[in-house]
Amino acid sequence: MKTSIVIIDDHQLFREGVKRILDFESSFEVVAEGDDGDEALALVQAHNPDVVIMDINMPNINGVEATRQLIDANPNTKVIILSIHDDESYVTHALKSGANGYLLKEMDADSLVEAVKVVADGGSYLHPKVTHNLVKEFRRLSADGQANGAGMVQTIEIRRPLHILTRRECEVLQLLADGKSNRGIGDALYISEKTVKNHVSNILQKMNVNDRTQAVVVAIKNGWVEVK
Repeated sequence: MKTSIVIIDDHQLFREGVKRILDFESSFEVVAEGDDGDEALALVQAHNPDVVIMDINMPNINGVEATRQLIDANPNTKVIILSIHDDESYVTHALKSGANGYLLKEMDADSLVEAVKVVADGGSYLHPKVTHNLVKEFRRLSADGQANGAGMVQTIEIRRPLHILTRRECEVLQLLADGKSNRGIGDALYISEKTVKNHVSNILQKMNVNDRTQAVVVAIKNGWVEVK
């Protein structure tokens, strides 16, 4: 069965571009489009889509509030927020509202397609740059919690997970934490995007996580990657 999708964005040209990308994927079907949060709620009621791709900044009801209302009324619908903001406060508000994904509008086509597939399968997906910012904030809060009375922060020793990952996979995991896209990882390591995708798939399987965001969170908690 195809993944049914509703696109909500008040910029028609951008919305059409997103639809054109999704239409190339045979397993996707864009069933409706809308301009604002009010229309999003009505379209979800009418079409019961698997995934809603929603702009965060819209007139009337913004994307975060629309997501909150949408999830309350339709708990099974999954939402990916689109935004120009990579600040962790925007991401946090979006995730608290019930969103399953957060993409920056600077995303490439592969990231959009991957995000829809991951979210439709029950996972979560954050734009690599957003993931990096969240990891930095997580590291800062962890460091604050480890500070002693003199205000000194304990140094966290980076221990590569060579007991479960190959050296190349450790390099890919570090670049994921650095906020690199698949293309960026390929450029950094001089390998193809297809090879990068294979490495990421192996990493997820070996770490027993559902998506790259979870992989980075687990890695930072275990001290397997350096947050720059």
